[in-house]
Amino acid sequence: MADKEFILRIITPERVFYEGTVDMVEFNTTEGQIGVLPGHIPLTVIVKPGILHITEKDGEKEAALHSGFAEILPEGVTILAEIIEWPNEIDENRAEAALHRAEERLRSKTPETDIARAETALQRAMARIEVLR
Repeated sequence: MADKEFILRIITPERVFYEGTVDMVEFNTTEGQIGVLPGHIPLTVIVKPGILHITEKDGEKEAALHSGFAEILPEGVTILAEIIEWPNEIDENRAEAALHRAEERLRSKTPETDIARAETALQRAMARIEVLR
């Protein structure tokens, strides 16, 4: 492995989503978007819904990453994801419906509305739709 590459592992409760050598990975955290290159300082972060960008020697890949934790070490990154989807795994109509439901929940804010949950649902739906475009 060259000094310009590192190992990326993305694991969900259902499967090993991705495991390979990459040049860079970018994703959202609760502290903002992060880009990781080889030799990054050790860090543990909480993943926030958004687009995961993987830069490989042969090109780029994107996926909708919803939540989880990431361990960043100089030689690699491990993401433990609750849910992550490649674009071809996403049903666009279902994602659009989820977006509208979340927007409606946030607009109609009743005392029973869990605002944090509705905002997270909105972010997930937006990530799914964005990765399809």
